[in-house]
Amino acid sequence: MSGVRPREIDPRVSAYGEVYEGFRWQIPRRFNIAEDVCDRHADNPELAGRVALYFEDYTGRESQLTFRDLKALSDRFASVLGSRGLTRGDRFAVLLPQRPETAIAHLGIYKLGLIAVPLTVLFRRTALLYRLGHSGAKGIIVEAEQLELLSELLPELPDLKTVIVVDGLPPGGAGEGWLDFQAALEEVAGEFTPVVTGADDPAMIVYTSGTTGNPKGALHAHRFLIGHLPGFELSHNFFPQPGDCFWTPADWAWVGGLMDALFAAWHYGVPIVAYRGKGAFDPERACRLMEKYRVRNAFIPPTALKMMAQLTGLGRRYQVNLRTIMSGGEALSAATLDWAQETFGVRINEIYGQTEINYIVGNCAPLWEVRPGSMGRPYPGHRVAVVDEEGQPLQPGQMGEVAVLRGADPVFFIEYWRNPQATREKFIGDWALTGDLAEQDDDGYLWFKGRKDDVIISAGHRIGPTEIEEALLHHPAVALAAVVASPDALRGSIVKAFVKPAPGHTPSAELSRQIQDFVKDTLARHEYPREIEYLDEFPLTTTGKIRRLELRQRELARNSAPAASATDRP
Repeated sequence: MSGVRPREIDPRVSAYGEVYEGFRWQIPRRFNIAEDVCDRHADNPELAGRVALYFEDYTGRESQLTFRDLKALSDRFASVLGSRGLTRGDRFAVLLPQRPETAIAHLGIYKLGLIAVPLTVLFRRTALLYRLGHSGAKGIIVEAEQLELLSELLPELPDLKTVIVVDGLPPGGAGEGWLDFQAALEEVAGEFTPVVTGADDPAMIVYTSGTTGNPKGALHAHRFLIGHLPGFELSHNFFPQPGDCFWTPADWAWVGGLMDALFAAWHYGVPIVAYRGKGAFDPERACRLMEKYRVRNAFIPPTALKMMAQLTGLGRRYQVNLRTIMSGGEALSAATLDWAQETFGVRINEIYGQTEINYIVGNCAPLWEVRPGSMGRPYPGHRVAVVDEEGQPLQPGQMGEVAVLRGADPVFFIEYWRNPQATREKFIGDWALTGDLAEQDDDGYLWFKGRKDDVIISAGHRIGPTEIEEALLHHPAVALAAVVASPDALRGSIVKAFVKPAPGHTPSAELSRQIQDFVKDTLARHEYPREIEYLDEFPLTTTGKIRRLELRQRELARNSAPAASATDRP
């Protein structure tokens, strides 16, 4: 048993101050994510047979799993991992989209005391190689279609000995240490006793992009889940309520998909809908899913909402009966908020957080006013302030950096994996710095003003420029490269690359497409530069470094696209 009450916040509270000041954390000494979100429900006769997961994919395949099913399958998966010699503290990567095996793998990993490394299927060679190597992952679970790419990487990953494949092994035969997911489950005993984990024991490493150097792995403890619950309950208007059913298009490889949706919903024994799509987000498909599965609660990122708002008559054409919508990643306009109210009869609650310290600020429409453009107010249990460069809280109306007080807050990451310097730089005293600039008004609402560093926030993804610049420099036509954010109506910002062509190469739309495809194939499909501008000379510091800040400021000030650029904005 988790020791966490099913409800943390009393729905009878009537004011923000009442709920914020009256909240106290209840963190048990022993805690395991898998036991909390799955096993305790499976052991409850009233919940064991409840559907936990509705699944559908782009081919029309459908299935569903109860909490009893999830417990049995994840027990077997934990046994499979143990049979491969994996032991407490080992890292195991999950390279899967939304599908039942993704959730089963995570639960089995936690039951054995391993550390999950969630990875998006959008990653390509360079991105995967770094994360798998840096984490020291000893195993991975993948779809069969990822095997060709993974096989290229394995010679450079000596620690990775176990490869578990869903949807069957390739016809040409399996490599050493490769297992078929379904066959492996059938070969082990059905019962498994989870290891005992403390709330502070590590559970997962989630990689977040930085502005310099390689991506950083935020190491999180099992208590991480508990830290999400106050914000989750309030952003979904005192979740759970009778008939609630959850859905999100957010990738389960990110903190948003895992902790703001899947595990948070399961903590309360509420079912979630999973859809394994193919290609870009489809607003029509989203509405069909919500109608078909009677979805009542949704986490829909801003870009997806904007795409839905471009379609006419959604409210008439689909019988969508939402109770709540939560969104996060960038501020929504008053027009988008009004559209959701008119179309679905729901006031969107926006939230704010980051991989290291998530779900810390937001809204709860029944409890306090939603102010368009604001990030919201700090959620109960999270001490958030706007601070100066010395870490001193500023007065209302003064711009500074958003910071979060560590204290007893369970949502805090433990450290950056194998990067003590970056961990130290994250803090000023007990204040963790987010890198986001904001002002706080007299009522406690936070208003985002920009990034202190060069992180690009695009369609909800936080993207560091360094990895992209390194990938660009591996293209033979690129002599110098710098990457910045460029304003975009749909995504908030897009990745823009400034490129100096190598000798013998002439700027053209075709060259831009070749460079874009190169980044897609070597790094990640969501990180490629959607716009490329060619420069003969770059602004440089006295030490010869590219002045990325100057390029970023130039881009913000520009009112029209440059003549010497090639643009690909689907």
